[in-house]
Amino acid sequence: MAYCSKKNILQCPALLQYILEENSYPREHEQLKELREATLETLKSWSVMSVPADQGLFLSMLLKLMNAKKTIEIGVFTGYSLLATALALPADGQIMAVDVNKESFEVGLPFIKKAGVDHKINFVEAQASVFLNDLINDGKEGEFDFAFVDAVKGEYIKYHELLLRLVKVGGIIAYDNTLWYGSVAQNDDVVPHDLKANRSHIREFNAFLVNDSRVEIALLSIGDGLTLCRRIK
Repeated sequence: MAYCSKKNILQCPALLQYILEENSYPREHEQLKELREATLETLKSWSVMSVPADQGLFLSMLLKLMNAKKTIEIGVFTGYSLLATALALPADGQIMAVDVNKESFEVGLPFIKKAGVDHKINFVEAQASVFLNDLINDGKEGEFDFAFVDAVKGEYIKYHELLLRLVKVGGIIAYDNTLWYGSVAQNDDVVPHDLKANRSHIREFNAFLVNDSRVEIALLSIGDGLTLCRRIK
């Protein structure tokens, strides 16, 4: 018998609903809840791009366990993961965040301000690779404890090479959507057409990480898949 718990979480709506409603939502920060609801109301179907509440709680705990103070966020959308990070960092923590679309970020900005953590965030509207190269050119190599990436899937390997210069040894880079709606485990002929291009990019990236001796890796079946890379050299 194939139990639901052995499948990708996206293939088990009842289990996902239980995790969110019975565990994550009751512990969700008030402004995170407001931001999540505003994203759904404002952007409708695009709200699926936001980090889910259970993943936000995981990232928050991870950052606290790491005693992280300086982080990078590549791909902000309306800022759910950004706000979760800002709430987890100490008062003097700092986040360098980049997205090509400031309009989406401005949906979440009122809630970030209401939470009193906007002073921790430096948002830049730019292409991620340009932004990362600028940080390197500004002498920021090895200065960051953590990076979260949820941006152009075909650029993940490029981002990885740049982030390995910016995140310190012992620091963590987290890549979102590394299961891509479960399609990475499906045969190509059954994958919906609109998922195929990024499925190919993500499978290539996952295979790349498996052979990257510079990092320790763990692929977690939370949200749409989250891969943690701990830099070891």
